Amino acid sequence: MLKNLASPEAINREHFDYIVVGSGFGSGFFLKKLLETTNGRILVLERGDFNPHQWQVEEQRNSSINRADTYTSNSDKPWNFTIGFGGGTNCWFAQSPRFLPNDFRLKSLYGVGADWPLSYDELEPYYCDAEDIMSISGDDDMASIAPRSRPFPQPPHHPSTPDRVMKEAHPDTHFIIPTARARISTENRNRCCASLRCMICPADAKFTAQNGLMDVFNDDRVTVALRCRVLGFDSSSNAVKSVSFEQDGKTYSATGDVFVLGANAIHSPAIMLASGMADGFTGLGLNETYGADLEVLLDGMNNFDGSTITTGLDYSFADGDFRSERGASLIYFENRWKFGLRPERSRWQESLPLSVVTEEILEDENKVELDENNEPLVQFKGPSDYAKRGLQAAIDGLSNILTPLPVEEIVFKRYRQTESHLQSTMRMGKTADTSVVDSDLIHHKYRNLVVVGSSVFPTCGTGNPSLTVAALSLRAADRLTSSQEV
Repeated sequence: MLKNLASPEAINREHFDYIVVGSGFGSGFFLKKLLETTNGRILVLERGDFNPHQWQVEEQRNSSINRADTYTSNSDKPWNFTIGFGGGTNCWFAQSPRFLPNDFRLKSLYGVGADWPLSYDELEPYYCDAEDIMSISGDDDMASIAPRSRPFPQPPHHPSTPDRVMKEAHPDTHFIIPTARARISTENRNRCCASLRCMICPADAKFTAQNGLMDVFNDDRVTVALRCRVLGFDSSSNAVKSVSFEQDGKTYSATGDVFVLGANAIHSPAIMLASGMADGFTGLGLNETYGADLEVLLDGMNNFDGSTITTGLDYSFADGDFRSERGASLIYFENRWKFGLRPERSRWQESLPLSVVTEEILEDENKVELDENNEPLVQFKGPSDYAKRGLQAAIDGLSNILTPLPVEEIVFKRYRQTESHLQSTMRMGKTADTSVVDSDLIHHKYRNLVVVGSSVFPTCGTGNPSLTVAALSLRAADRLTSSQEV
């Protein structure tokens, strides 16, 4: 449980050294590193409530707040996130691949998108730190595509039979997926039970704020205020001075020296817009990867014998000169019955569900604005042609990639509505002319404002974003405290 809870009345008009908005991946990992060096007083403002793991299991939901009630949209595309203590650490499936080195230099290599203002090599030590904190399970041979300076903290999950065959035939492109689902029990987490219910893990095996960061939020230097919705910041002389927030219709405020904005890619830009602090790129470029589900019917080979929900990750379409024309794709080998069992007698396991997920390109028409009630409004026109071409090329190439398997038929099932990875509305870059924050995640104009989370991604990337969010946050806190010491 949370130890240092405070009511809004108790913190009203109080001053803090650091004020953090949100308690998800970005905020939690930023605080983890910050607390190594600071003696300052820290306030965390969380819009949602603390919903214990047991409550989530019993209620079969991550939060008491319906995310769809917190924004409106001009499209029926869902944008999935959790509002509550721990944010996305509650609802994620704990897939934890790194971005690839070339994901950070899309513009200079392929002439599209943008380069990140930092390199893979600069982020690599923080990738290791994040993996250690989350006890990531993975296969060290992934260093062949994403160089690493330390081994994974835990061994990889047990692969499925199709994974083993693919790995033997394509050792340079097929890997056991890294996950924050424990392969081996830890002090606070049980071993993955492979019950295929990762959004609300019944075994408490996946990393969450509740089983992995409570030492951070229960630190005596940290005060947490729940059910406090941030309304906006007040600023002067290019610095944030205070934050206003409300609970039950009453408005409160607190002043601070450094502010950390860690809401999601819809609500972070909305807060900036409501504050009158938005520049030309705030809210623009909302995106996530674009995907499809397929089922591979196998002839005489069984599947579903792996030790976790997703076992394999194929990088055959993850990088190359083609990215100048179409998006890169990852292929996820599933160890779950996404489409039910095969009905033929004695063949119920002869099926391999696949998810193909393709990087998007940032388009400014996809954006977050404010409606007439000052609430977030999402404008979304649909996936780009760049992503559509990339996804189709990967689907068309599956029959060639899967030649090591006894493929009977590849059946297209559906385009995926969402990957639950909204990002890029507070993009990072070298200058204010092209971005909102710099490589240290500090706002170009408001130099005491740090923005964390996937909203800072200047390109979509190919992998799940949470590990990269954690690594960026660790680096940002390290860089901030190092600069303050000088």
